[in-house]
Amino acid sequence: MRSSRFMWGAIGLTASISTIVFAVGFAYAANQIWFPKASGDLNLVATTPKKETMIESKSKLQIVALGDSLTAGTGDNTGKGYVGRVREKLEKESGKPVFVLNNLAIPGYKSDQLLSDLALKKTQDALAQADIILLTIGGNDIFAGGDGLFKGENQTEFNPEGALKRVEPALAKMDKVIQAINKANPNATVLYVGLYHPFLDLDPKKEGSLIVQRWNNSVFEMMNRYPRMAIVPTYDLFEQNLIKYLSSADHFHPNGDGYERIADRIVQILK
Repeated sequence: MRSSRFMWGAIGLTASISTIVFAVGFAYAANQIWFPKASGDLNLVATTPKKETMIESKSKLQIVALGDSLTAGTGDNTGKGYVGRVREKLEKESGKPVFVLNNLAIPGYKSDQLLSDLALKKTQDALAQADIILLTIGGNDIFAGGDGLFKGENQTEFNPEGALKRVEPALAKMDKVIQAINKANPNATVLYVGLYHPFLDLDPKKEGSLIVQRWNNSVFEMMNRYPRMAIVPTYDLFEQNLIKYLSSADHFHPNGDGYERIADRIVQILK
C-alpha cells in the first residue's frame, strides 16, 4: 500500500512539476513572440542622421536670375517681380541674409539669345557664385508676344498651329541652356519657372494648353537628369485665375499678385 501511494505521489509531483515547467516555457516563448527584443548586435531602429538642406547649411544665400521679361518683373508695378519677392520671403523664412547678386534677365529674350549669353565668361562667373539660380525662358519662343497666333476675321481666335510649330526647335535650344547652366555651376539649386497659357481666354477649346503642357513636360524631363534642378509649376495658377493674375497692361505678363503666387511656389520648393 505504502509503495503504491508513494508511486502515485511521485507521479503526481512529477506531473505538477512538468506542468509548471511547460507553463513557464510557454509564457517565455509567447513573450519573445509578442514583445521581441533586438540582440546586442542588431539595431532594429537605426537612426539616420538628418541631412542639412541647402538653406540650413549656408550662412547666407546668393541668388542669380536670368532669362526673359518674367524674371525681369515686367508687369509688376512694384518692380519686385518674382525674384525680389523670393528674396524677401526666403530671408524671412530662413532668418538669414539673402542677396540677389545679379538679375541678368532681358525682356523679349528667346532661348537662342540666352544660350549666347551663357557662353560669355561674365555670365558664367556670375552663375558660379550662386546658391540659387532662377530662370524663365521659352514663352517668347512659343508665343512671340502673340505674333502669328491669332486667326479669324477680327484676329481674336487662338491659332494653336502657330505656337506648335515653334515648340521643337525651342526645346532643342532649351536642352543646351540647361546643360550650360549646370556646367557653369553644378552645385547650385536651379529652379525653372514653368510656362502658363496667357491667351487661355481666347482659346475656348484649350488647344494651347496641350502645347504648354508639352513644353513643361519636356523641360521637366531635361531637368530631371540633374539632382539639383526642379521646375516650378505655374500653369494651374493662371488657368483658374487668368484675369486676376495677368497684367491689365498687356494681358501677357503677371501682375503683382501673379508674381506673388509664383514666389510662394518657389520658396515652398526651396524649403
